[in-house]
Amino acid sequence: MASKRTPAGVVALGGVLAALAVVVMSMGTLIPVATYVCPMLCTVLLQVVLKTCGSRIAWAWYGAVAVLSMLLAPDKEAAAVFVFLGYYPIVKPRLDRRKGKWLWKLLLFNGATLLMYWILMQLFGIEQMLSEFAEMGTAMTALTLLLGNITFFMLDCLLGMKPRRRKK
Repeated sequence: MASKRTPAGVVALGGVLAALAVVVMSMGTLIPVATYVCPMLCTVLLQVVLKTCGSRIAWAWYGAVAVLSMLLAPDKEAAAVFVFLGYYPIVKPRLDRRKGKWLWKLLLFNGATLLMYWILMQLFGIEQMLSEFAEMGTAMTALTLLLGNITFFMLDCLLGMKPRRRKK
Protein backbone atom coordinates (compact mmCIF):
# COMPACT_ATOMS: atom_id res chain seq x y z
CA MET A 1 0.00 0.00 0.00
CA ALA A 2 1.56 3.30 -1.10
CA SER A 3 1.37 6.24 1.24
CA LYS A 4 0.63 9.72 0.00
CA ARG A 5 2.89 12.52 1.18
CA THR A 6 0.99 15.49 2.48
CA PRO A 7 2.51 18.91 3.12
CA ALA A 8 1.92 18.44 6.85
CA GLY A 9 3.65 15.06 6.74
CA VAL A 10 6.64 16.51 4.93
CA VAL A 11 6.99 19.33 7.47
CA ALA A 12 6.58 16.89 10.36
CA LEU A 13 9.26 14.57 8.98
CA GLY A 14 11.57 17.53 8.46
CA GLY A 15 10.95 18.72 12.02
CA VAL A 16 11.62 15.33 13.57
CA LEU A 17 14.82 14.87 11.56
CA ALA A 18 15.93 18.42 12.41
CA ALA A 19 15.44 17.70 16.12
CA LEU A 20 17.45 14.50 15.71
CA ALA A 21 20.21 16.44 13.94
CA VAL A 22 20.41 19.02 16.73
CA VAL A 23 20.67 16.20 19.28
CA VAL A 24 23.46 14.60 17.22
CA MET A 25 25.28 17.94 16.99
CA SER A 26 24.94 18.38 20.75
CA MET A 27 26.77 15.10 21.31
CA GLY A 28 29.88 16.50 19.61
CA THR A 29 31.88 16.86 22.80
CA LEU A 30 31.54 13.25 23.96
CA ILE A 31 34.53 11.96 22.00
CA PRO A 32 37.13 14.06 20.17
CA VAL A 33 36.50 12.62 16.69
CA ALA A 34 32.82 13.52 17.05
CA THR A 35 33.77 17.05 15.99
CA TYR A 36 33.80 15.73 12.42
CA VAL A 37 31.52 12.68 12.73
CA CYS A 38 28.47 14.53 14.05
CA PRO A 39 28.30 17.04 11.15
CA MET A 40 28.70 14.14 8.70
CA LEU A 41 25.82 12.25 10.32
CA CYS A 42 23.70 15.38 10.05
CA THR A 43 24.67 15.68 6.40
CA VAL A 44 23.39 12.13 5.83
CA LEU A 45 20.13 13.14 7.57
CA LEU A 46 19.93 16.11 5.20
CA GLN A 47 20.24 13.67 2.29
CA VAL A 48 17.15 11.86 3.63
CA VAL A 49 15.26 15.16 3.89
CA LEU A 50 16.34 16.12 0.37
CA LYS A 51 15.23 12.82 -1.18
CA THR A 52 11.97 12.70 0.77
CA CYS A 53 10.88 16.33 0.92
CA GLY A 54 12.64 18.16 -1.92
CA SER A 55 15.22 20.92 -2.11
CA ARG A 56 13.07 23.78 -0.71
CA ILE A 57 12.43 21.93 2.53
CA ALA A 58 16.05 20.71 2.54
CA TRP A 59 17.39 24.29 2.42
CA ALA A 60 15.02 25.32 5.22
CA TRP A 61 16.06 22.24 7.22
CA TYR A 62 19.74 23.03 6.73
CA GLY A 63 19.21 26.64 7.85
CA ALA A 64 17.29 25.62 10.96
CA VAL A 65 19.80 22.96 11.99
CA ALA A 66 22.75 25.29 11.30
CA VAL A 67 21.32 28.09 13.46
CA LEU A 68 20.25 25.75 16.27
CA SER A 69 23.63 24.00 16.20
CA MET A 70 25.50 27.27 16.53
CA LEU A 71 23.26 28.26 19.45
CA LEU A 72 22.94 24.95 21.29
CA ALA A 73 25.84 22.66 20.43
CA PRO A 74 28.67 22.82 22.96
CA ASP A 75 31.29 22.04 20.29
CA LYS A 76 31.38 25.22 18.19
CA GLU A 77 33.92 23.71 15.80
CA ALA A 78 31.51 20.87 14.96
CA ALA A 79 28.69 23.37 14.51
CA ALA A 80 30.91 25.45 12.20
CA VAL A 81 31.77 22.36 10.14
CA PHE A 82 28.04 21.80 9.61
CA VAL A 83 27.42 25.47 8.79
CA PHE A 84 30.20 25.55 6.18
CA LEU A 85 29.75 22.07 4.66
CA GLY A 86 26.36 20.73 5.76
CA TYR A 87 24.54 21.95 2.65
CA TYR A 88 26.67 19.70 0.43
CA PRO A 89 23.94 17.11 -0.37
CA ILE A 90 21.80 19.89 -1.84
CA VAL A 91 24.51 21.21 -4.19
CA LYS A 92 26.03 17.80 -5.00
CA PRO A 93 23.66 17.03 -7.92
CA ARG A 94 24.62 20.33 -9.59
CA LEU A 95 28.32 19.64 -9.11
CA ASP A 96 27.90 16.11 -10.48
CA ARG A 97 26.62 17.55 -13.79
CA ARG A 98 29.64 19.83 -14.29
CA LYS A 99 32.76 19.04 -16.24
CA GLY A 100 35.67 18.48 -13.88
CA LYS A 101 33.25 17.71 -11.07
CA TRP A 102 35.97 16.49 -8.70
CA LEU A 103 37.92 19.70 -9.12
CA TRP A 104 34.81 21.73 -8.20
CA LYS A 105 34.03 19.46 -5.25
CA LEU A 106 37.57 19.68 -3.90
CA LEU A 107 37.58 23.46 -4.38
CA LEU A 108 34.31 23.68 -2.48
CA PHE A 109 35.53 21.48 0.38
CA ASN A 110 38.98 23.02 0.75
CA GLY A 111 37.75 26.59 0.26
CA ALA A 112 34.96 26.15 2.82
CA THR A 113 37.29 24.40 5.28
CA LEU A 114 40.05 27.01 5.06
CA LEU A 115 37.55 29.88 5.27
CA MET A 116 35.87 28.25 8.28
CA TYR A 117 39.11 27.85 10.22
CA TRP A 118 40.27 31.33 9.28
CA ILE A 119 37.00 32.79 10.59
CA LEU A 120 37.11 30.68 13.76
CA MET A 121 40.70 31.67 14.52
CA GLN A 122 40.85 35.28 13.32
CA LEU A 123 37.38 36.67 13.87
CA PHE A 124 36.22 34.59 16.83
CA GLY A 125 39.71 34.27 18.27
CA ILE A 126 39.42 30.71 19.41
CA GLU A 127 42.85 30.50 21.03
CA GLN A 128 42.65 26.77 21.64
CA MET A 129 42.61 26.15 17.87
CA LEU A 130 45.58 28.41 17.29
CA SER A 131 47.60 26.53 19.89
CA GLU A 132 46.50 23.13 18.50
CA PHE A 133 47.64 24.03 14.98
CA ALA A 134 50.90 25.45 16.33
CA GLU A 135 51.56 22.23 18.28
CA MET A 136 50.77 20.04 15.27
CA GLY A 137 53.10 21.87 12.94
CA THR A 138 52.75 22.42 9.22
CA ALA A 139 53.20 18.79 8.17
CA MET A 140 50.54 17.46 10.55
CA THR A 141 48.15 20.27 9.62
CA ALA A 142 48.59 19.40 5.93
CA LEU A 143 48.07 15.70 6.75
CA THR A 144 44.87 16.59 8.63
CA LEU A 145 43.61 18.50 5.59
CA LEU A 146 44.50 15.55 3.34
CA LEU A 147 42.60 13.17 5.62
CA GLY A 148 39.68 15.60 5.53
CA ASN A 149 39.72 15.43 1.72
CA ILE A 150 39.70 11.63 1.82
CA THR A 151 36.80 11.66 4.30
CA PHE A 152 34.94 14.14 2.08
CA PHE A 153 35.49 11.81 -0.92
CA MET A 154 34.04 8.90 1.08
CA LEU A 155 31.06 11.04 2.14
CA ASP A 156 30.48 12.01 -1.48
CA CYS A 157 30.47 8.33 -2.48
CA LEU A 158 28.03 7.53 0.35
CA LEU A 159 25.69 10.32 -0.70
CA GLY A 160 25.84 9.16 -4.32
CA MET A 161 24.88 5.55 -3.61
CA LYS A 162 21.65 4.34 -5.13
CA PRO A 163 19.29 2.54 -2.76
CA ARG A 164 18.93 -1.19 -3.30
CA ARG A 165 15.57 -2.53 -4.32
CA ARG A 166 14.18 -5.32 -2.25
CA LYS A 167 13.27 -8.52 -3.97
CA LYS A 168 9.78 -9.68 -3.21
